[in-house]
Amino acid sequence: MPTFTAPDGTRLAYRVHGSGDPLVCVPGGPADSAYLGNLGGLSAHRRLIVLDLRGTGRSAVPEDASSYRCDRLVEDVEALRAHLDLDRMDLLAHSAGANLAARYVARYPGRVRRLALITPGTRAVGVEITGESRRELARLRKDEPWFPEAFAALEAITEGAGGGDRDAIGPFFHGRWDAAARRHQAAARPDNTEAVTLFAAEGAFDPPATRAALATWRNPALLLAGEFDLNSPPRAVAEFAALLPGATLVVQRGAGHYPWLDDADRFVATTAAFLT
Repeated sequence: MPTFTAPDGTRLAYRVHGSGDPLVCVPGGPADSAYLGNLGGLSAHRRLIVLDLRGTGRSAVPEDASSYRCDRLVEDVEALRAHLDLDRMDLLAHSAGANLAARYVARYPGRVRRLALITPGTRAVGVEITGESRRELARLRKDEPWFPEAFAALEAITEGAGGGDRDAIGPFFHGRWDAAARRHQAAARPDNTEAVTLFAAEGAFDPPATRAALATWRNPALLLAGEFDLNSPPRAVAEFAALLPGATLVVQRGAGHYPWLDDADRFVATTAAFLT
C-alpha cells in the first residue's frame, strides 16, 4: 500500500482502485477506509485514491492525539494532493468525511475541481439533525421484520439517557438488511475510539466561516442522499446542498447510508456522470 508523510511527520497510507483520472476519496468514521471498497464499481470509471485517515487502517497513529481533530486533518488531505502532484483534484467524501471535505474546500477552494459528498455529515456547516427527524424517517421502515427492536434502540439513543444498543439500529443504515449488509456494517465500524471522539473536539468546526466560504465556491458539487438514511437524512442533505451555488442534490431511492451497497449500478451511474 503506498504511503506519504503528513506535515507533522505522521506516515499516512492510501489504497488505489482502478485506473484513469484520479479521484481522491475520504472515508467517514474516522474508520478504516476498506469499508468503501471500490465504491460499487466506480473504479471502472476513475482511479480511486482512498485515504486511510491517521490512526485508521494502515496509517500511523500520530504522536499528538489532538491532530485527530477535523480541522487539523485538512492538512493531511492537502499533503495527499501534493504527493499525487495534482494541481486540482476531484474530491469524494462519505459520511463524516464530508465535514473534512467541506473544511478543505473552505481552506483550499482553488484545489478542488469537483466535489462529491455521499450521504454527508453536516456538522461542519451547522445543519442540525433532530431526534424527531430521525424517528420520522425510521417509521418509513415500520413494515420491516426487524423494525420493532431497531426502533426501540433508536428511541433509547435519541432520548439521550445513555441507553440503547447502537448495533441494533444497523438496519436503518441500509436499504435492505441482508447478510451482505450485516457484514458491511461490521466492517464499517470504527475501531479507534480516540480518533472518533477527537474528530469533533472543541474547535473542530466553524460553521459560519465554512458556510461563508462555500457560498463563494461555484464549482460543481454533487450531494447524494439515501432515501432511508438516518445518519444523513435527505432533508438535512438538501440544506447542505443549498449552501453550495453549484450543487446538485440527488436522493437515491431505496438506499441507506451506503448507497453503493444498496444499488451499485444506480450509484455508479449517478456519480460517474457527475464526475465526467
